[in-house]
Amino acid sequence: MGINRRHWGALASVLLLATGCTSGSDAPPEPTAPPTGSAAVARVCADPEAGPAQPPAGAVTVDPAVVGDLAAKTKDSPPHTTFWLQPGTHTLAADRYAQVVPKEGDSYLGAPGAVLDGRKTNEYAFSGAAADVTIRYLTVQGFVAPQNEGVVNHDSADGWVIEHATIQDNSGAGLMAGARQRVRANCLRGNGQYGINAYKAGAPLSDLVVEGNEITANDTDQWEKRQPGCGCTGGVKFWAVNRADVRGNWVHDNRGPGLWADTDNNDFRIEDNLLEANDGAALIYETSYNAVIRGNTIRRNDWVEGRNAADRGDDFPYATVYLSESGGEPRIPARTDKIEIDRNVLEDNWSGITLWENADRFCNSPANTSSGDCTLLVKDTARCAQPTIASAPLNADCRWKTQRVDIHDNRFTLDPSVVGCTVKCGRMAVLANYGTYPDWSPYKGEQVAEAITGKQQNRWHDNAYRGPWSFVAHDPSRTLDFGQWQGRPYQQDAGSTFQPRAGG
Repeated sequence: MGINRRHWGALASVLLLATGCTSGSDAPPEPTAPPTGSAAVARVCADPEAGPAQPPAGAVTVDPAVVGDLAAKTKDSPPHTTFWLQPGTHTLAADRYAQVVPKEGDSYLGAPGAVLDGRKTNEYAFSGAAADVTIRYLTVQGFVAPQNEGVVNHDSADGWVIEHATIQDNSGAGLMAGARQRVRANCLRGNGQYGINAYKAGAPLSDLVVEGNEITANDTDQWEKRQPGCGCTGGVKFWAVNRADVRGNWVHDNRGPGLWADTDNNDFRIEDNLLEANDGAALIYETSYNAVIRGNTIRRNDWVEGRNAADRGDDFPYATVYLSESGGEPRIPARTDKIEIDRNVLEDNWSGITLWENADRFCNSPANTSSGDCTLLVKDTARCAQPTIASAPLNADCRWKTQRVDIHDNRFTLDPSVVGCTVKCGRMAVLANYGTYPDWSPYKGEQVAEAITGKQQNRWHDNAYRGPWSFVAHDPSRTLDFGQWQGRPYQQDAGSTFQPRAGG
């Protein structure tokens, strides 16, 4: 699993080169309510939809007064049973491994006020390999899953549907994801690590829908502080997911990134979301392929991580949308063969969009933090070695490339008085480091920086800028004004407009 945070130079040389903004308070900004009347963005936590007040015909009724009643009745019932949890707090046996193990096709419906509480004792709520399980209208809280594990669908079984649930105040991830999973209209709030960890060990995870959820205040255990550089925090983490639709969610106030797709993800559509007030980037797309990022409202993100990096004196252009070794690849089937970033509104974030490619990070390199993983173009990691890696096709295919990125028809606004900085707090960037490592690397020197900047079809055009934006190209030392960015040799943002004052 990839944990790349912004690698620079040799192995273990992780220089998170952020902007040079002056610092203010570390407190995150207050969230702004979703646009009034917006059908695309859900305000779920404040107004959850209530479940059925009476049991459906044929349902098994579960009594909160009987400890372990849900687990016992699940065990004793046949597959495809519907369970109706009465109002009240339901509990499991006082054993860390006590859990509900559904059978194929089981459904769990919570009555108004039905809560399944792990009492900070049980690790998992729902687990096992049964497919096509449904959980609706139920609050699941107080479970203590270990790091990187999840409370609901602990074993990433396929075909689960989780709707109108509140999954909150658990350790680890609120829920895991399997293939064909549907996660709709839930409140995923205040979990210790992630709201969702979309990862399935040893098997493909495909066809995932995350729609209309409120995903907020996750990573309460602040794993990045406990394990610096772990890359293990945020609202949602996606690992090796093929085809995902992430739409209409309100992702806000997470301690870390809002959405993070990390390592060999492909074919994502991230549309019509409101991503705001996350401590880190609104969106990271890392060592992954082919995506559409469209129609999102992205505001007030990365204030905490960007400001902290500035205080450290780092010089990397921290971004609210960060593409790290990710791009379009026509040879990998998807609904697009590019990364398309269009028709988004980015307002008062720490910075803008950064396209980055670490020259030292490639399949089989010790600098690849996605240890053991290779690109989707090379199945055998051992092939990415000298002498074969020095020539075609492996010279190209052993790299995750930031290429074929099309950024257009977006609106970027920045008011430094709102963000709380005075200089260089708003930057767009396309850059790489000088290749140095390992000693057998065929990518040494400036070749990757030159490729990402001018040879890999990365293009900004027809955007609108308001505010004191600056631009970084090739490497962190090259900061450009808008005219230089548009001029040779970079020739970016053709057809775009630029107003240096946010309110102008």
